[in-house]
Amino acid sequence: MTAGQVSFFGVRHHGPGSARRLLGALETLQPAALLVEGPADATELLHYVGQEDLRTPVALLCYPKDEPENARFWPFAVFSPEFQAILWANEHGVPVRFIDLPSTARFADEEPAEQDNESREEAARENTDPLVRDPLGALADAAGYEDGESWWNDVIEEGGEAGLQPSQVFDAVSDAMTTLRENRGEPDLREARREAHMRLCISEAVKNADGPVAVVCGAWHVPALKIRQPMKHDRALLKGMKKPKPAMTWAPWTAPRLALQSGYGAGITAPAWCRHLWECPNEMATRWLARVARLLRANGHIVSTASLIEAERLAIALCVLRDRSTPGFEELRDAAISCLCFGETLLWRTIEPELLVGNDVGEIPDAVPLAPLLEDLKRCQARARLKPEALERELAVDLRSESGLYRSTLLHRLLVLDVPWGQLLDAGRSRGTFRERWKLLWEPEYAVRLVEQLVHGSTIERAANSLLSDRMNREKALGAMSRLVEQALIADLQPAVVRGIDLLDQRAAHSDDCLDVLGAIPPIANTIRYGEARGVGLGHLPVLADRLIVQAAIALRYSSRNLDGKAAAGLCSALTDADRGLELIEAGGETLAAWHRGLRETLDDRQATPLVAGRVASLLYRRGLLSEDDAALLLQRRLSPAVSSLKAAGFFEGFFQDAARQLVYDDGLRAAVSAWLVGLEESDFVENLPLFRRVFADLDAMERRRLIDSVVKRRARPTGLVLLDDGGAAWKTHFAVLRDLLTAKEAGA
Repeated sequence: MTAGQVSFFGVRHHGPGSARRLLGALETLQPAALLVEGPADATELLHYVGQEDLRTPVALLCYPKDEPENARFWPFAVFSPEFQAILWANEHGVPVRFIDLPSTARFADEEPAEQDNESREEAARENTDPLVRDPLGALADAAGYEDGESWWNDVIEEGGEAGLQPSQVFDAVSDAMTTLRENRGEPDLREARREAHMRLCISEAVKNADGPVAVVCGAWHVPALKIRQPMKHDRALLKGMKKPKPAMTWAPWTAPRLALQSGYGAGITAPAWCRHLWECPNEMATRWLARVARLLRANGHIVSTASLIEAERLAIALCVLRDRSTPGFEELRDAAISCLCFGETLLWRTIEPELLVGNDVGEIPDAVPLAPLLEDLKRCQARARLKPEALERELAVDLRSESGLYRSTLLHRLLVLDVPWGQLLDAGRSRGTFRERWKLLWEPEYAVRLVEQLVHGSTIERAANSLLSDRMNREKALGAMSRLVEQALIADLQPAVVRGIDLLDQRAAHSDDCLDVLGAIPPIANTIRYGEARGVGLGHLPVLADRLIVQAAIALRYSSRNLDGKAAAGLCSALTDADRGLELIEAGGETLAAWHRGLRETLDDRQATPLVAGRVASLLYRRGLLSEDDAALLLQRRLSPAVSSLKAAGFFEGFFQDAARQLVYDDGLRAAVSAWLVGLEESDFVENLPLFRRVFADLDAMERRRLIDSVVKRRARPTGLVLLDDGGAAWKTHFAVLRDLLTAKEAGA
């Protein structure tokens, strides 16, 4: 552990046992200077550790000023040995600094992530030496453990050998790592540079310190840092490295992001368990089982005090059988499953995420210098009274209140900046609706995304305005452009709204694509309706909406001719959405008359694609522009034997897609469809079965039953059509198949 005036303490990142032993060793040593593995250029931020407003987990956020997209995090939890060492130094007035490579120098030295992963995987395949693949696994295997994680937890984190002083444990870890490194070979270039930089920092600290120097680093690096070699060798290794100008700050972190599965390389599987080990060195097993019981009870399960007592007894018995000094996580888990979960592993898994990971979110002091966008976000969060949390929760927003409107605006602006802190569950765009429902979940990487957006502005509002305006300038399609305008209005980004409306006006004047114009109508209708709900100015957007509706109505007849299946389906969907948009804004007068005229002309056009013609007829029928008798006669003509089966099927699908329930309530429509089905040849009927399944899919169980009853019980219709002949073979066959289709969903339910 000691080399001259330097004492080395090899720890495991985020190890509570390492942290506790480290504090004991520092109290004994009382060093004059403390050196910690971490980015050297972030030393100026260490004085914030220990301030009342800094709450773990937190992370150092470092990035090159000219390349914010290359930002990196260095996370710390309350049980991280490095964090506790820094806290101890600040409380005792001991100078403390980071000694690893500067953050930006590491960025310049790193290869792209994809290449790095591929090279590591290739090296793992080629190298079969277990010491290289898993050094701790070799120690665990020698000690009779299943894996390296279990060995380290038992020996270092959860218990350790009774009677050993902290210094003896660190000496043993150092000896073990020295043996492992001797069998590993030369380190790679990046690791060699890191260790060279740390050795130079240690030499400098020894010269300037008036007393012993303590070095806290990952256990793996201790043997390399204790080596004595000429300083010129280390300087030569670092020569020529690029050092971009850095920017750095503290950022809140979350417990889920500390977990190994989150992608952070030095992560841990169970942050909440590690925190428990740190906070409860005494009565660890009792308190942990009590926490398990609380979570089970909160989920509606009965847990008795007697079961808790038996669980602790079982954990102790398992500890003895497995030759461990104290019950560890595995013993407590097995005991809890047996005694508290009735042997059901699935029940344990329902509480496992919250139990092992937790939902802690860190906080940082107001005095910490932040990137401008992060500072503005903090001000906005305070005004909105919204706290970033790692726990998913729902938020209901009333747009009629000033606070609710501001919350909604903030969340929408963050969505523009690609920061989905909130996900909208219900758009709330129906008439008379002034509420929004959000699902909130804060992720630490959102801070990085805001740093990346600094090029667009220094505040949330300015950056969102600039970014959205840039997207509008690049967008060519009217539909996509109108959605951007809608997004700008919802986020109360007036400069972007004005810019978007102007661009829409210009491009609509030059567009002759009916589908493109139709795609622009629904977002504009939503924008107009939302503008009324939010009390914002719309400029000449309503006039533009009227112009687009008339333009689409004129072009519809010619755009519906001779389309293939995919194009026809796309036009039908656009037609339906546009018609709903007209209802949303309650269009009337000449605009509505032009729309109806365009629909009627398309229906009467012999060259119109049958699928589109059927959808147009359905829209006219829903709006009351086709009476029941007229609609029934239209279906008789379009589904008559004189019309090819393919065209008839297309018209049928266009008319009844999303409107099959009309067959339940309208006798004339049902009679026309029944006559068509009865007259189909068997081959045509079988060919159209997928079509029937699609059309009837929207009917619920009650509607399906009523439709079957109507077909079976009624033989004649007001139109005079005969539905079936009781002895007709075609009817029996067709009806049996259709009945199966209509009852399949009900039976499945």
